[in-house]
Amino acid sequence: MDFQTSLLDMGNRSDRPRRFLVLFLPTWPTDYLKRVDPTLAAPLALYEKIKGGLRIVALDSQSGQAGVRLGQSLADARALVPALVAKEINRPQLEAGFADFVDWHSNASPMVAVMEDVGRFGDLVLDITGVDHLFGGEAPMLRLLLTRLRLLGYTVSGAIAPTIGAAWAISHFARSQVVAPDGLATLLDTLPVAALRLNEQQVATLAQMGLTSIGQLRQRPRKPLQARFGLSLLTRIDQAYGAIKERMTPRLPIAEYHVERRFADPIGLIDDVLACANDLAIQLSYRLEAEGKGAQAFHLFLYRVDHKVMSLSVNSARVTRDPHHIAKLFAHRAERLSGEYDAGFGIDMIRLAASSIDGLNASQLGAFTDEEGTEDLDQLNDRMASRLGPMAVLRTQMVASQMPERAARLVPTQAGNPVMAPIRPLVRPLRLLPSPEYVAISAEVPDGLPASMIWRRQHYRLVKGEGPERLEAEWWRFAERLELVRPPLPKTPEPGDKPVTPPYLPDLPLHEPEGRVRDYYRVEDEDGRRFWVFRLGFYGGETMPSWYLHGFFA
Repeated sequence: MDFQTSLLDMGNRSDRPRRFLVLFLPTWPTDYLKRVDPTLAAPLALYEKIKGGLRIVALDSQSGQAGVRLGQSLADARALVPALVAKEINRPQLEAGFADFVDWHSNASPMVAVMEDVGRFGDLVLDITGVDHLFGGEAPMLRLLLTRLRLLGYTVSGAIAPTIGAAWAISHFARSQVVAPDGLATLLDTLPVAALRLNEQQVATLAQMGLTSIGQLRQRPRKPLQARFGLSLLTRIDQAYGAIKERMTPRLPIAEYHVERRFADPIGLIDDVLACANDLAIQLSYRLEAEGKGAQAFHLFLYRVDHKVMSLSVNSARVTRDPHHIAKLFAHRAERLSGEYDAGFGIDMIRLAASSIDGLNASQLGAFTDEEGTEDLDQLNDRMASRLGPMAVLRTQMVASQMPERAARLVPTQAGNPVMAPIRPLVRPLRLLPSPEYVAISAEVPDGLPASMIWRRQHYRLVKGEGPERLEAEWWRFAERLELVRPPLPKTPEPGDKPVTPPYLPDLPLHEPEGRVRDYYRVEDEDGRRFWVFRLGFYGGETMPSWYLHGFFA
């Protein structure tokens, strides 16, 4: 297997002058549809209903050469080109396709984004700071990206410049080239004002003022321009010339540490992918160990030759750099793919990236380790979560609350949060009911122990008890109501039966955290069954108190 392995140095990117590569694909929608459906013939145009009329919103190069223009009505376009193939534009399909197209370009640079301020498809930007040496320099890198897209049937131009705005302007209004920082201002001054990514109204107003180039615009005083056009015009000028930094939002997560492998001949089998992932995990582990680091999230990107990218992500409960464990996680994650894995025409590059980086010192291994098996348990949980899904493997986490229904919660084992100890040692039942259920209890007034209980129409004689344990409402919480289970309704009395007072409250009040207090009792019946019951309210108040069963002791 022929391959080339690269370690991308992302640590010193902030110390280097920024370099950006912008690719402009003016006919991307039609070129993409032709690749998806090869039966579509040229000339091809896409239309959309705008203000009650059908207007051309995208076209291929043949349509443009025949005289069709954007914004033209569909009827005029067909009259001009009778052989025109017209389709209604499907923007969600094109936006999703372009997002995948942009992700595929992360094989050239980890930081790639859609220029959404211009449009949802057609323009993409790559931050190539510190990665151009993998391609032999900036000019060979630009040439490679343009050539491979043209071989796929795309019309494309591109430029490399110190700023995103300058690279976009040159790719749209000049020939494809690499611009050095010292020649940036001279080149930008010759471009039209539309190269500043202004709206149509601003461009038209500047044309009426006789300002057609950026150089003429820069000679004008800034305050009158701001008063007439707003701050956006000056911002675009400053962004293009580098006076203001323009930030990009990468689509894929930025990983400070990653390794990659390129193949001379594409691979397709999942076993080959996992074998490569194991080798990359070893290389990534060496790099993390050299800097005393570890990670909790790992991402495997598979770049297909048909400009698509697949990604697999796994997580670890604790910071790790164990290559065997990382490889095992991806092997279990691949088992969940089942029939979803599709290598297409082959995979020509694989990248393994690490995120959620934290310090990890060297640890003692062997008989004298102090982990007491917790690391093995965490790794077992990681493997099960990778195979079954993160929400399938849960653990109990204590919460700082005295209320029983809020004192614990289930969280994924990979959440990484430590288990909190209770505020103070508390005697709690082994099992809690999902919701407290109403019971009829006979007890001494006002605070005597319960003597008997009726639960689900069954009578229990209580012989032992302890309490009460009073739990006040948590005043800092929002108003919430505790859902209480109403008792079953009594059966309809038969003629001649004595009237029976129902052992339930017809207007059962819900628990309000701001008001009522719960008094909990631990009681035991004559058969040794132990219950956890509470009284809601007080005797002698405006309303009679009610009793509820909340749990069972062992």
